Amino acid sequence: MFDVMTRAELRAEGLTARGITRAVREGTLIRARQDAYLAGDAPPELVSAVRVGGRLGCVSLLRLLGVFVFDATGLHVHMERGDSRMRSAQSCVPLPGRDARGDVVLHWHRFVEPPTAGCVSIVDALIHAVRCQPPRHAIATLDSALNLGLVCAEQLDDVFAHLPARYGTLRSFIDARAQSGPETLVRLMALQLGCRVDLQTRFDGVGCVDLVLDGWLVVECDSRAFHESWAQQLKDRRRDRVLARMGCNVLRLTAEDILYRPDEVFASLRGLVRGARRFR
Repeated sequence: MFDVMTRAELRAEGLTARGITRAVREGTLIRARQDAYLAGDAPPELVSAVRVGGRLGCVSLLRLLGVFVFDATGLHVHMERGDSRMRSAQSCVPLPGRDARGDVVLHWHRFVEPPTAGCVSIVDALIHAVRCQPPRHAIATLDSALNLGLVCAEQLDDVFAHLPARYGTLRSFIDARAQSGPETLVRLMALQLGCRVDLQTRFDGVGCVDLVLDGWLVVECDSRAFHESWAQQLKDRRRDRVLARMGCNVLRLTAEDILYRPDEVFASLRGLVRGARRFR
């Protein structure tokens, strides 16, 4: 899906000059720019990055790989120093939800790992994503990449080795057990409140819960994708009753509120935690 091929490579695969022309006309190949071809089903972000003259990177690539990023509305393109004949954003393929004039963010840092013709490496993408996001979102992105198995601990070492020293403070907050970006963001809020936080704790008759704060407050971070149906909501409430019998309180938060109303979510957590501490 992310392969970029030259005309010579296509010819080596058995396509004739006439066959290449026909494939472009029929849409099974995309000619992004001179001597750069992609499959007809290539992601629009990738086509646009190649068309601009660089490689897809940073949060744009990570989002395509399923990694949590808070905001990927701009197209992030990695350029090499000395690149010439760079096209403007007007030449980009329109992306879902925006027009061809959407912002293009250019990265000019040296590659840490060898890139492909169309994309930077996962390590380079993460280095840039840490720089491009607020600290808490950067931590959530790193958690997500680790949880998905896209990077290992050694590669994470490479990420921080190529970032300015000030970013080193983020390292201690990374936890590969986090299964969603919103879960990471709530965990950071709880740590800010001085809570002891356990992730993916298993309870008999319930299964795993997202977070347990101070041993008594279970926090579940629900997304619309997995909790919208009435059948799932019934299951959630039955789980909550079992947890209540065990002496746990349950706070269910929506991913939408965690992402877009963080102050309200933090205030709710603070109220519960402070209230419990008053009665200790």
